[in-house]
Amino acid sequence: MYKGADIISALQFTRSDIERLINYAEEIRCIYERGNRLNVAKGKVMFTAFFEPSTRTRLSFQFAMIKLGGAIIDLGPEEVTSMAKGESPEDTLRTVDSYEPDIIVVRHKEPGFAAKAAQICKTPVINAGDGYNEHPTQALLDVYTMWRFFGHIDGLVVGLMGDLKYSRTISSLSYTLSNFRDISIYFISPRELKPREEVLKTLDQRRIHYEFYEKPEDILERLDVLYVTRLQKERMSLEEYERLKGSYMITYDYLKKFKKIPIILHPLPRVWELTPDVDILPQALYFEQAKNGLYIRMALIRTILGV
Repeated sequence: MYKGADIISALQFTRSDIERLINYAEEIRCIYERGNRLNVAKGKVMFTAFFEPSTRTRLSFQFAMIKLGGAIIDLGPEEVTSMAKGESPEDTLRTVDSYEPDIIVVRHKEPGFAAKAAQICKTPVINAGDGYNEHPTQALLDVYTMWRFFGHIDGLVVGLMGDLKYSRTISSLSYTLSNFRDISIYFISPRELKPREEVLKTLDQRRIHYEFYEKPEDILERLDVLYVTRLQKERMSLEEYERLKGSYMITYDYLKKFKKIPIILHPLPRVWELTPDVDILPQALYFEQAKNGLYIRMALIRTILGV
């Protein structure tokens, strides 16, 4: 499964792919929790090319490769590369590909850039986020987190809240959830930030039940999962951001009004939409979610490398 393959879209994943990766991630987690280590990627090199800022995704890929015994070469900030002189990202990748790394992880603000990188490079390319388009490995760790808490994905009721138009995590997570049975997705957002048509079209094709809400209180007690996203300020006009930024906020006091509180996930970073006082709740799993990203990415890297 996926040995030597590019990972560009969550639409590539089948249910069996996802379940195998989850089981593989659990095996790796058990090895580390027993105090053992893996050295299966010794002699392998990952190149991380983040043309857009990242903390968790970049570092978890790098930690994952190192914990597997491999090595990391990072592009570094733009100002210390030839891009500061005007070189294109495409030429940068062509050059790096000629050095024959074993995996290239790419993030870029341009939707579709990961697919372009995969065409340029002979090396397997992993999409670590391409603009508002997709973030397939984030979706894997999101579903892995749900599976670890509930023991299953089938039948879950998932609320996706916030910026559903520009958030790439929303599209990839919707696609990934659509592989499972009896899934219900409730999109919670201002009208201006509803999911993009290509996302809804895919859900329609896969016969996934979804509904739209503008207020989380209208649906919250029916949810198993509340997935909160920040406003993608970098992808909208300042006027649009200022108009919409106060449209939703999850706080401790707000949640305590409800008889049932779903588990709360967030791809991070958070800004004002999810306040730190929520962290004390046992349902707040977003930092565990980030940790799960390490193990699911270790599983994916091992699969691509075939080690």
